[in-house]
Amino acid sequence: MPSLAALAPVASMAGAGFMSWAVRGRSSAVFGPSGWRGNPCRDAVALTFDDGPSEGTGQILEILARYNALATFFQIGANVDRLPEVTRAVHQGGHLIGNHSYSHPLFCFRTPGFMERDLARAQEAIGKQTGMRPEWFRAPFGVRWFGMRAAQRRLGLMGVMWTAIGYDWSLNADGVMDKLMPGVGRGAILCLHDGRELRVRPDIGETVETVRRLVPLLLDRGYRFETVSQLLCPTT
Repeated sequence: MPSLAALAPVASMAGAGFMSWAVRGRSSAVFGPSGWRGNPCRDAVALTFDDGPSEGTGQILEILARYNALATFFQIGANVDRLPEVTRAVHQGGHLIGNHSYSHPLFCFRTPGFMERDLARAQEAIGKQTGMRPEWFRAPFGVRWFGMRAAQRRLGLMGVMWTAIGYDWSLNADGVMDKLMPGVGRGAILCLHDGRELRVRPDIGETVETVRRLVPLLLDRGYRFETVSQLLCPTT
């Protein structure tokens, strides 16, 4: 039988692995309630966008409108304050807006008070422009931390991760499609970015091209585009 000393490194590795999954695992709800896919029996997917609004968001809205496709935009409060008219356009287009923090910080090692203040500030910024406070939240970088559960509860937020993420901040449209398509299926939540953190006038050309290809392709395959709320909380 191995000694306790010999087992210590194994236990340490196991603990580190669990912590890594708890913080960023797509199916983890350790730090707060969260969803990463919808009902696999329904022919629906949710297309989601992080880091907006940006000066390029309008191009995505035009494509979605062309195909009558709904999406969910997880917006950064600081970008909302910078481009309030774009947030209003997203809302008026019938899309769902979620909370993606105010300043897009990495929440690990932050205090519970910092997290709640940052999320609350984003709630206020989005609510000011839309008249509605978000009920859905995606953590910057997908990183959750101690204190997040309480912050979500007090602010009325449900966490959302993703089934597949496109890495559209670093890949061309071909590469993004290669990342997304293996994860496409009934109930899938697909993650793209209509902004690049807090950058002004970010280049989102590859994201726009991906959306231009992806939406008609999935419609042709029989999928329906729903908001995260419709996908995770269907009425039928």
